[in-house]
Formats: sequence, structure tokens, C-alpha cells
Amino acid sequence: MLLGIDLGTGSCKALLLDLEGRLVAEASQGYPVRAPRPGWAESDPEDWWQAVGQAAQRAVAPYAGRVLAIGLCGQMHGVVLCDAEGTPLRPAILWADTRATAKLRDIQELPESERLRLANPPAVGMAATSLLWLKEHEPEHYRKARWALQPKDWLRLRFTRQANSEPSDASGTLMYDLLADTWALGVVEALGLRPDLLPPLLPSGSVAGFLTEPAARHLGLPSGLPVAAGAADTAAALLGGGVGLGEVQLTVGSGAQVAVLLARPHVDPHLRTHLYRAALPGQWYAMAAMQNAGLALEWVRQLLGLSWAQAYKEAERVPIGCEGLVFLPYLTGERTPHLDSEARGVWAGLGLNHSRGHLMRAALEGLAFSLREGLEALSQAIPDHTPLRLAGGGSAEPFWQQMLADVLGRTLLAAPTRSASARGAAMLAAMSIGVSTDWPQELPWPVARPQTSDYEEVYARFRRLYSRLKGWFSTS
Repeated sequence: MLLGIDLGTGSCKALLLDLEGRLVAEASQGYPVRAPRPGWAESDPEDWWQAVGQAAQRAVAPYAGRVLAIGLCGQMHGVVLCDAEGTPLRPAILWADTRATAKLRDIQELPESERLRLANPPAVGMAATSLLWLKEHEPEHYRKARWALQPKDWLRLRFTRQANSEPSDASGTLMYDLLADTWALGVVEALGLRPDLLPPLLPSGSVAGFLTEPAARHLGLPSGLPVAAGAADTAAALLGGGVGLGEVQLTVGSGAQVAVLLARPHVDPHLRTHLYRAALPGQWYAMAAMQNAGLALEWVRQLLGLSWAQAYKEAERVPIGCEGLVFLPYLTGERTPHLDSEARGVWAGLGLNHSRGHLMRAALEGLAFSLREGLEALSQAIPDHTPLRLAGGGSAEPFWQQMLADVLGRTLLAAPTRSASARGAAMLAAMSIGVSTDWPQELPWPVARPQTSDYEEVYARFRRLYSRLKGWFSTS
């Protein structure tokens, strides 16, 4: 059997597949994301470690003796500063963190030729900007660190005592040359960062190390199991969801992504969208990344004191457009298409006639409009009317699926599994030990088709609202 572990932003998932790709068991465990100061987003890696142990033990029992390999995937862009043994020197800085906004200028001032080789817009929350902040504000931690790792790479170090990364996660750090397919050491040095903090690179489907005895006890597994290098969560989800070249996946989790799988690297000349390495050799994916998806909806739901069942039920009673109420979901700034780390969330148009159902539906509509902006930013890479494969834990409610289909104007297809990232991690585990993953794929089926164009005017108001408030968000 094959164990895939997905280290997400607010929870981890452990998924067990047999050698024919059939789901045997899965389990998940949550952990907190902390904001000790406004704009900060951190997690204690030890919380990850405890949660992964709990989820893995629940998933593998009573199959522990039959597991052949482990694969990992996880949230992108974060930074874990640690010593050579993997002991964290401080909490991990996550992708949603905006403290390093001022450091974007350092990357923007690089020569254009270097920025184009990075193939990605400078974005706060990526590893390079966070490392620049750490170097300036926490020089002692920066000096003492042996490694600056992506979250899943830190987890693998704890599993194997070997520090490595792989292209799909490395390509999201703003320290990776997408055209040369290796670390952009010239950029690292130009930024005044330490190249020795970056670990060696391995193919995603290769063996990166073997499970140590302490880690094996923690997971409830035999020691010595091979651990694959793994992949970033979106790359793993494309693999686990069976997405083919030219096909498009919409993932709704804490953040949201629209990703199209490519056979050649195509750099957006305007650097509005992202380009990353995929999990398989010779593949890339172009992506629109929206920071605020489930992260914003969960905040709204809790603020309103609703269960998810109540949230959808009350929102469904409200008419399209929420009787004039519009929500901007930018609680942590936004990437595609605005690249505005100072943007913030807004309800606009509140009146005495508005209920909490209006507030909830406006939040759902605002997120759907944000996803449409991301989809439109990728229009050159995605032909009109191409259906979208749904993935992620925030995409299962039929009412929400229909709203997305109507707003995006696209047919939505169900992914073969809701755990596409963890499945992709398990597939990489299989590849690392030479087990074929040419498994029968369940064809995706439509879950929602566009039924109304009534959202067009509301979408136009949503776009005007951000453009009018853009200057007001800035505190400088």
C-alpha cells in the first residue's frame, strides 16, 4: 500500500491507496494558524508534526505492515527556518503572511531579464520576500539557520533526517529559474540572501530518504520505508486528479487556484499569473492564485455564528446580487490579478434590509467573482468554454457549485477524488519505488452547468468597487 500525506494550511490529510489506486483509508487532523500581529500568518511546525502523526496512525491502522512507501505534498511558499536536525528556530511564516510587503521592491528592482526567468510576479508571502524580512528583522534566527525549507520539505526532513526539495515547490519561492530548471543562484546572491539555505533538488517522484526509527514510531509505521520527494499541493492535485495537458483545474481550499497543465513553459509577459513546475518531468502549469477563498468564507461564517449547513441555507434564500450588497474577500491582500498585498476585505452597500444571510451570500458571490477575475487573467492559456475540474475541500456544496458555474460561465466537472493532493502524493510514492500508476481513471462528470447570466451586472459592480478603493487601502 501507498501512503500520501498532504500538509495543508489548517489541516493535514493522510490517505492510503492499494497498488491498484483504490482508496483504502483516510484521516485528517487540524491545527491552528496564528496571527500574532496584523497581517501575519504563522504556524508552529510542531503542531504539524503532532497532527501528521495522529492522522497517519488513524489511516494506516491496521495496514501498517503493508505500507511500501510514503509521498508528501503541502502548502506552497512558506518558510521554515530550522537547524540541521530540523528543529524550528521560530514559527513558520505562511503564504498568507503580508509582513514583507516592503521587500517586494527588492525583487521588483532586479534586472528584467532575471525577473522573467523567475517567471512569476513578486508576491508577498513567497519564500524570498519572507527571507528578506527575516534577514532584516530577526538576524539571529537568520544567521543560526541551516535550512530555509518549504513546509512539506521540513516534514520530510523530520521523517528522514535528509534535507531536500523538488522543482514544483522550489519554483514557487521566487528563487528558482523556470527556464534553466534549477535554483536561481544569481538572483539569490543579488538579493543578498544565503544560497546555502537552499536544499538540494530531486525529482518529485524519486526517493529522497528513508523513514527513521523515531519518525516511524510517531507515524505507527515500520522504519526504513522509502519517502518520495513529493510535490507542492497544487502540482500533486493535478496529478492526483488525473488532469491532462490543456485541461484546467479549479481548487478551492484556504486559498484558490485556477491551473492549466502545459507541455512547455509559457511565461506571462506581464507577470500577472504564475508559472510553476508540475510533478512530472517535462510538464509545467500556469496558475491564477487567489489568496482568500475558504480562509475568507470561514472567517465570515464564524463571525456570523453560522454552521456551514446554516450558512448555505440562509445564503440560498437571498436573491442574486444580495439587494445591493457587495463583498471584497481580500482579508490578507490579494495576488491574481491585483498583486495588492494592502487590499483588505469590505462589505459595501449595507442597509437595514440586510440580514446575516445577505452577508453570507455576498461573501460567496465575492469569492466567485474573485475566481472569475483569476480565470480571465489566464484567458490566453485557456480556450473559451473549457470545463473546469473541481478540487479541494471547499467545493462540495451543490448550491455553491451552481453559483460558481453561473458566475464563471463554465461547466464544472467533479474531480475523481476530493483528496486529489493526497492522492497525488501517494502516486509519487508509487513512482519512487517503481510501482506503475497507470490506474483506471474515473471520467469526471458534470456537477453544474451555467444556467443564468444574472450575475453579470453584479460582477461589474464588484470590479468597480475594488478599483475605487484601491488607493484608500494603502496606509503609506
